Amino acid sequence: MTQIIDHAEAHTLLHAALDGELDAVTQLRFDAHLATCPDCTAEYARLKAMSTAIRTQATSYAAPAELRAALAKAIPHAEEAPKPSNVVPFRRWLRPAGAGFAVGAALAASLAVLIDTRNADDMLADTIVTAHVRALQPGHLTDVQISDQHQVKPWFDGKIDFAPPVKELADQGFDLVGGRLDYIDGREAAVIVYRRKLHMIDLFVTRARHGGAYPDSFPAAHATPSGYNVVRWSDGGQDYWAISDLNRNELGDFAKAWLGR
Repeated sequence: MTQIIDHAEAHTLLHAALDGELDAVTQLRFDAHLATCPDCTAEYARLKAMSTAIRTQATSYAAPAELRAALAKAIPHAEEAPKPSNVVPFRRWLRPAGAGFAVGAALAASLAVLIDTRNADDMLADTIVTAHVRALQPGHLTDVQISDQHQVKPWFDGKIDFAPPVKELADQGFDLVGGRLDYIDGREAAVIVYRRKLHMIDLFVTRARHGGAYPDSFPAAHATPSGYNVVRWSDGGQDYWAISDLNRNELGDFAKAWLGR
């Protein structure tokens, strides 16, 4: 049985939980405390909303091609390194000791764009891991528990503004368990739940962002810091994230089965 943490400890874990830095056991204890503490729940929601607003609404700029070319030309021995396609690699900026402040500022701005883009996906993966762990607590896995795709799919009608596909994959070793609703990255998500032996798989489905952010060709799973494996793809105007404690190969097989490959 998960031991619920007290209010003082939960308050110190708010930022770590928001950044996805808690291990699975501590996350479960933290979530259990939130379920019983309106003050911590409200503070966590406030911090999460602020983080989402900064990530989605803050203005960012990419350095124009002319500036990148001028900066690359100003670096000694630039011709010996590969021609930059996006920004000049950071290690090459360490060589010229006399680089001016303006040059350094321009580099920092370019690096910030890349770092923010990378962290956006990392943060989304952390959010999905947290949602999956929370769902594994008793009574949270499904809102509708039934193995018939013709009943799970209509259950989402009127609850979200898009129609997620629901597939039966039992003949490929993935049993349909049911579905539920969730909310990730400022978007409503349909979650279709599958089981492979004793392992649960959550398939998060949202409207595609920017026309489909993730390639759908032979998706491969990758591990998160918390030990769960995640695989993502875009298809038919929707983004998909599958998460499980299955090994990478089996979760990759699930994605390929879903895509019919």
